Amino acid sequence: METIFKDKVALVTGGASGIGRATALAFAKKGAKVAVVDWKENDEIVDLIKELGSEAIFIKCDVSKAEEVKAMVAEAIAAFGRLDYAFNNAGIEGTQANTLECTEQNWDKTIGVNLKGIWLCMKHEIPELLKQGKGAIVNCASVAGLIGFAGLPAYVASKHGVVGLTKTTALEYAKLGIRVNAVCPGVIQTPMIDRLTGKTKEAIEQFTGLEPMGRFGLPEEIANAVVWMCSDEASFVTGHAMTVDGGFVAQ
Repeated sequence: METIFKDKVALVTGGASGIGRATALAFAKKGAKVAVVDWKENDEIVDLIKELGSEAIFIKCDVSKAEEVKAMVAEAIAAFGRLDYAFNNAGIEGTQANTLECTEQNWDKTIGVNLKGIWLCMKHEIPELLKQGKGAIVNCASVAGLIGFAGLPAYVASKHGVVGLTKTTALEYAKLGIRVNAVCPGVIQTPMIDRLTGKTKEAIEQFTGLEPMGRFGLPEEIANAVVWMCSDEASFVTGHAMTVDGGFVAQ
């Protein structure tokens, strides 16, 4: 196990599966203590982190609910005494439907988790980072935060919002030692993409056809980017929306 994050604490939302799970493990492999957050109980990831020789706790939280987010950060601080890094990754794709067919319920839920959730997380994380005099936040946006996707209006709007919110917050705290960036993954092999494709051959070929490399990205490839953005190697990087894909070609 490497130790570049020795004695540091990372919080990862949506940490029980996919990109979040891979990132929680990546932080642990670098020596960080990890607070893994998800809306459903999952102790497997905590056990895996402990097997790597690091410390971890699991926190159940719906990031769209202010009181739960406040309690989430408080629980992480109670367990580890500090917070140095946060990967605000929890997100949902919502229901596929064109703009006219998108329901108000779907809109509110998708925006609530994907955009309001990240705002709430930063609202409660930043005061703890300021106590350390430095820290880093990475928000999970999407390539859909940079381009349009027919049939996913709420998701696309939420991810565009994440990019804008990230840039604004980065400006507000740059001189206070807090760096805030976003990662914009392309098509990554996760449970979310399995739901979108239905695991059908036709849909998988359609999605992989959008990637010049002709394949899905791996969660670990995104995790590596997130960990780098939190490290001192990225000490002059803030307000950046990093696209991590094979060169997306959708319009």
